[in-house]
Amino acid sequence: MPFALAILWRVVRLPLTWLQVQLAGERDRFAIWLPVFMGAGVLTYFSLRSEPPLWLGAAVLGPALLAWGFGRRRAVLRPLLPPLVALSLGFSASQFATARAPPPEANLPSHATIVTGLVGTVELLPDGRRITLAGVRLDGAAPPLRRMVRVRLRKDDPIALYVGDTVRLRAILRPPPPPAYPGAWDLQRDQFFDGYGGGGYALGPAERLVRDQPSGLAGMVQRLREAIQAHILAAIPGPAGSIAVTLLTGASRGIPEADHAAFRDSGLAHLLAVAGLHIGIVMGFSMAVTRLLLATSEHASLFWPAKQLAAGSALLAGAGYMVLTGMHVPIVRSFCMAALFTLALLSGRRPASLRGLAVAGITLLLLEPQALPGVSMQMSFSAVLALISGYETLRPWLRRLDGRSWHRRFLAWVLALALTSALAGTASLPFGAYHFGHIQIYYVIANMAAVPLTALLVMPVGMMSLPLMVVGLDWLTLKPMGWGIQAILAVAHTTASWPAATLDVPHLPAWGLAVLSLGLAWVGIWRTRLRLFGLAAITLGLASPVWYLPPDILVSADARLIGMRTPAGVYVERTGGSSRFTQDSWLQYWAAAGVETVPKQGLAANNAIACQQDSCVLRLHAGAAAALLVRKSERQENCQDIAVIVSAQPARRLCPRPWPKLVDRFTVWRDGATAIWLGRGQVRVLTDRAERGARPWVPPPPQPRRKASPNLPAAAVDAPD
Repeated sequence: MPFALAILWRVVRLPLTWLQVQLAGERDRFAIWLPVFMGAGVLTYFSLRSEPPLWLGAAVLGPALLAWGFGRRRAVLRPLLPPLVALSLGFSASQFATARAPPPEANLPSHATIVTGLVGTVELLPDGRRITLAGVRLDGAAPPLRRMVRVRLRKDDPIALYVGDTVRLRAILRPPPPPAYPGAWDLQRDQFFDGYGGGGYALGPAERLVRDQPSGLAGMVQRLREAIQAHILAAIPGPAGSIAVTLLTGASRGIPEADHAAFRDSGLAHLLAVAGLHIGIVMGFSMAVTRLLLATSEHASLFWPAKQLAAGSALLAGAGYMVLTGMHVPIVRSFCMAALFTLALLSGRRPASLRGLAVAGITLLLLEPQALPGVSMQMSFSAVLALISGYETLRPWLRRLDGRSWHRRFLAWVLALALTSALAGTASLPFGAYHFGHIQIYYVIANMAAVPLTALLVMPVGMMSLPLMVVGLDWLTLKPMGWGIQAILAVAHTTASWPAATLDVPHLPAWGLAVLSLGLAWVGIWRTRLRLFGLAAITLGLASPVWYLPPDILVSADARLIGMRTPAGVYVERTGGSSRFTQDSWLQYWAAAGVETVPKQGLAANNAIACQQDSCVLRLHAGAAAALLVRKSERQENCQDIAVIVSAQPARRLCPRPWPKLVDRFTVWRDGATAIWLGRGQVRVLTDRAERGARPWVPPPPQPRRKASPNLPAAAVDAPD
């Protein structure tokens, strides 16, 4: 027995010794994991089905900080306390972000109302305008709404509105729409944290009550953005002008949908999402111009700190561009990284480092933790992590291309451009697939053509046009900017038109995305052979759709759209007013290219759907539970072996006992969109309310209206003698 234990100890000791040696070489990388654990705490908070008590995060964070401060010399606690502190810090930051958000508006009228408010933004749309109103009063009632609302103006409304104006109009307002299916993109959560209470559309022309200048820095910046927007559209008409507005002010609503789709399908959508590439060009251009101007003066070159002055001008230009484009999460993250890059240049340190990315991640998770579940922050950080880690690993091989000959320099430039596109695009590809349901194939080729145009022509002349607008000479630079954007548009449309430019991919479950993200972080942060274990996590995350079974039936939140996934394709039952956006979301979720309409009568989907005049039976395969689609609220006779009834009408008790499970207009009105799985002999029903739980951004269950009892006069009662 002692001999066997000795052999076992030798077998176990070898991998433990190897792991200890590897970790010793990674000691300076431990701090980079802190934002990863903070992100885990943020995602833990948002994955809960009920709101935790406000003191919970602080109750864990406080003792963890004390233990870290007084007990870090203990060998047992040393590796455990920093992750615990980071987890609780991310959880607490999420709780604080929810607590400081105003409560949702619960009493928006369901009918047309008179809306009066202060204009906060004016957005140009492809076919109209949309304004954001603050301090909104409905029908003149007091107090005003605590949240902002967005109202789409009529196309023929000629009034010119500006930030700071007080307007009145007649409109229909609606709260933010619920998710298209359980687990889909949660617009209600996004607008809860953004401060919006709903939106709608105007029924008549807007009336300006007061014309005033905006107050505060945010109002003045918005007024400046509108002025820049007017200059750009006057010099560059059409879609190119809308794209120029996006690049210089961050407002992307005016780009036509066809051009948006071309950028998305070609892998160039990141050019329209103002972030790292744009602020890097702005700061690099500012630094280069400042150094060039200082070099023209002999006195400045000899006696002034030219390098420090150029770096300062780059920081000022980057900060101004960040404020001008709206200070959204990607641009703030990019400015943090660029500022650290600039400071590293001044101090003689390595400019691009994972420590800088970690500092930017911690800062954003403290300020905007609600952005982490969104696609923008996920794609942004994964791309930057891949770029820094990839170039750090490949630097010895890339140095072999250094040389003085022009052809070696050109080859190195082309290779760096292709490598940058491949690293950033490949790392962000799984997150795009999770949120949008498809991937782009030719993104490297498209970026190799479009990124140089953006970096060398479009953005530099665009930045030069901003000071020229003061003297009215901006057309000198805006015209070349428009030519460059036209070339980028040609690249986007050409690449998007190639065969199989996009591929629909199976839905990646949330746990699969989490495992894949951990694998990317593992490969990107470690630098020893430990990183090879991350490839297993990435592979498992990419293969996770194999273990995920999508629902067989989806019912929209208003029951006007009922979708059925069959081996022969997707079939949809529509009623009047069904949402096109919901249908497109279902097709992305199911990775389906098209949709068929459920027949009025007869067989469809290889006999999986059998329809009569007033109902249809869905049975995917032999032995599976069957669903009954009811079209009329009438007693049903074909209820044998039916496990669930689906209907756009009230369908309670349409079958004899025992009653099947029911999903009709009343159930989705109460519990939201519903997903149904038809298993062998059983059925599983998941509602949106069960998926999201009781959170501050989830509206409470609606209460049925009670009929008021008639107010009859009391009977006369004779007084006693």
